[in-house]
Amino acid sequence: MSDLLQHEEILVRYDSEQHNIRTFMDGVFGFIGQHPDLNLPAHAAVHSYKSRLKDREHLRAKIGRKIAAGREITAENFFHEITDLAGVRILHLFQDDFRKIDEVIRSRVREEYWFFGEQPKAYTWDPEAADFFRGFDLEVVQKPTSYTSVHYLIRPKPNSPICCEVQVRTLFEEIWGEVDHQINYPQPTESIACREQIKVLSKIVGAGSRLLDALRRVHHAGQ
Repeated sequence: MSDLLQHEEILVRYDSEQHNIRTFMDGVFGFIGQHPDLNLPAHAAVHSYKSRLKDREHLRAKIGRKIAAGREITAENFFHEITDLAGVRILHLFQDDFRKIDEVIRSRVREEYWFFGEQPKAYTWDPEAADFFRGFDLEVVQKPTSYTSVHYLIRPKPNSPICCEVQVRTLFEEIWGEVDHQINYPQPTESIACREQIKVLSKIVGAGSRLLDALRRVHHAGQ
């Protein structure tokens, strides 16, 4: 089978499940983003949230990149090889607010409304952030790419082909991610200056997140 026909067969399979994927994604999006425990009047743990369904052309390009890298992607294994078809992003201001968000997600899993497709992962370049995430039931992956985010793969049933990727990160980390995505993804920039400045930005982001937490501790101590 030619690559073109193989890609089209996979995309048709995606089309057939797109409504179900979107419906599940919308449920995950609303449950976390609007959860009352995360939106208390005195303090909202969730700053903002958004969702997206991967469009056909971006998906076609991703399939091509994976196949070119040696991965076998077929209509049969597609839903288990590509797990970011649906994405929900939860943003919070203070690092410590992650505790509440993580607990809300895990409570849904304990009650068996959702199931983890794999152990949740915390990606970070920052040793201090890595130490923080080790206090949770997370696989901590220290990456050299300056990226920091926690990823959950959530399914409605253990063996369901439907999956929603939930990313949880601070607002500072979201700024870095958006800049990197525009300049350095999907093809890494060839500009040495851009690469170095993206690294510097990641250090500023890490310092900014810690400064916010310090400000809140000082504020609470003075009350």
